[in-house]
Parts: sequence; structure tokens; C-alpha cells
Amino acid sequence: MKKIFITLLLVVASTTIQAQDGLTWHTDMNKASAISIKEQKPLFLFFTGSDWCGWCIRLQKEVFKTPEFIAWAKDNVVLVELDFPRRTPMADELKKQNNELQQVFGVRGYPTVWFAKPTVKDGKTNLEQLGSTGYVAGGPTTWIAGANQIIAKYVKDAPVKVEKKSTKKAKKQKVKS
Repeated sequence: MKKIFITLLLVVASTTIQAQDGLTWHTDMNKASAISIKEQKPLFLFFTGSDWCGWCIRLQKEVFKTPEFIAWAKDNVVLVELDFPRRTPMADELKKQNNELQQVFGVRGYPTVWFAKPTVKDGKTNLEQLGSTGYVAGGPTTWIAGANQIIAKYVKDAPVKVEKKSTKKAKKQKVKS
């Protein structure tokens, strides 16, 4: 019974949205992609080894937890954490998702941040790769400048226009019928 409870707790914890320093870090790519499409912002895919990777921890401390980054991220991206911990247990479905994305983006080292634009076609989500980065010395200002060069490639989708017939034309057509 205790094992079932712990497993259930891990599944719920891993699929919920993580809030850190006023930021929302998603772990579910489907939810994050939907938000990205709705808000017309690129995905920020953070591939990390949260409990063992020294450079990942350093990047978070020096950049991701600063007021400059927090303000920038809220305005510019949808944050997604794709974690590969060694000691922290993770739900199997989350491990599978993260491993698949690691393969898709060809991530070979940590930390790696990919920026991508999701699109849905025929019910499948496709990810357009905009560019990647990792740890960059120089603090948040330097890191954000590099990220801005990458997200400048993001092209917002044109708003969909729905044509509406005027009510007078619609009434005339009904009368003629």
C-alpha cells in the first residue's frame, strides 16, 4: 500500500506544473505545447540533470533564478523542464517523454536549452527547432542576449479570420428560398 501511495504521489507531482520563484515550469510537453500555441510564444526546453549536473545547477543559480531572467521568461517563452535525475525517482511516462525529446533534439550534454515552435497538423505536434544554447558565462544579461537572438527566429502565426455574413444578407437569402 505504501508503494502504491508513493508511486501515485510521484506521478501527480511530476505531471503538475512546477512553480519556482514566480515562474511556471511545465513537465508535460502536450500541455506546454498547447500553451505555447495559444500564447504565441516559443517553447523553452531545459534539458537538465537536476540532482547531479553541476553546470545545470550553476545555470539555474546564476541565470534562471535571477529577477532579470524571471521577467524575461514571463514575457517571452513557455518554460519546460526535461529532467534526467540519477537519484530522484520519476514516473515512467515522464522518463519516456524526456528520453524521446532528448533523441529528437540530439541532446548529448547538460545543460542544454532548445527553443522550439510547436505546430499541430493532423492531430500530431511537430516541433520547429529555432536554436539551442547551454551554460554561458556572464550572468543573466549575457545569457538573455543570446536567447533573444535565437527567439528572434520565432514567427507568430497569422490570426485566423472567420468571415461572418451580415444578418441582412442571411435574412434575404432565407426569404428568397
